[in-house]
Amino acid sequence: MRQEAARPAPFHAGVADAPPGVVAVWAQAGAVRIRLASWRAGDRGTVFLLPGRTECIEKYGRAAGDLVARGFSVITIDWRGQGLADRALPDRLMGHVGDFDEYQRDLDAMLAEAERLDLPRPWFMLAHSMGGCIGLRGLMRGLPIRAAVFSAPMWGIAMAPWQKPLAALVSALAAPLRLTGRYAPSTGPAVYLATAPFAGNVLTTDREMWDYMRRQVVEVPDLALAGPSVGWVSAALRECAELAALPAPRVPTICALGTAEKVVAVAPIHLRMAGWAQGQLDLYPGAEHEIMMEGPATRARFFDRAAALFAAQGR
Repeated sequence: MRQEAARPAPFHAGVADAPPGVVAVWAQAGAVRIRLASWRAGDRGTVFLLPGRTECIEKYGRAAGDLVARGFSVITIDWRGQGLADRALPDRLMGHVGDFDEYQRDLDAMLAEAERLDLPRPWFMLAHSMGGCIGLRGLMRGLPIRAAVFSAPMWGIAMAPWQKPLAALVSALAAPLRLTGRYAPSTGPAVYLATAPFAGNVLTTDREMWDYMRRQVVEVPDLALAGPSVGWVSAALRECAELAALPAPRVPTICALGTAEKVVAVAPIHLRMAGWAQGQLDLYPGAEHEIMMEGPATRARFFDRAAALFAAQGR
């Protein structure tokens, strides 16, 4: 029997280009209010779409459409501290958590909503960037996910060699010097999509998809997020190190990675996938960080391969 309906949440359809039939709701992850959105389609199962840092539900409107067109229901999330979810600091442009365990509470709330809606099983995961870090921890916790696809997962943070000792020092001093609620070095309140030019950007080589993402944060500023806090960076470094020490979960997976990746560290991805018995590393020549936001041919290849993996494991 389904539970009572959750409280409706806003969804900015005008910038999302999403399929019809969205159900957007508020949910509680402990004391923190997060936002969830879902689309029901067919009987091939449900994809848990886990966004990256700075991202919002609307950014994945087209991705939801690609999955729905292939017969999959979709549920996605505004993680705490971004999108329309509660933000921890007075400066709402600063992304912050004290520990990545906080995101697992959000993930648990997402699963609870899928249960409440009785979304079709089996359940699958599609996780991008920071969502790939959160999703990997979820798989290691034993979440009921039949197969997973990762897109440029944040299993390590890209840094120049000189930045690594500085990051370690800042992380060690963050709490004693009360730095956790300040912008991390080399970051600030500028929203990348709103301020960076398309030429030379590190997200996508496709101008139309760049404009799609940019329009969301320009027309709906409440969806935007800027640089991370020192506390977030410290928590991310800890989580990546802890995950790297653990064996790969026994879940069939594909990890998609662009050869022009500049946002996340590439070496930990290659290392992880080399030891993933049921995993495949899928390289996209010339693609940047946002494989789901590249041109039509790249996007079609990505979603076709994800759908094939999910269909094979859903039998």
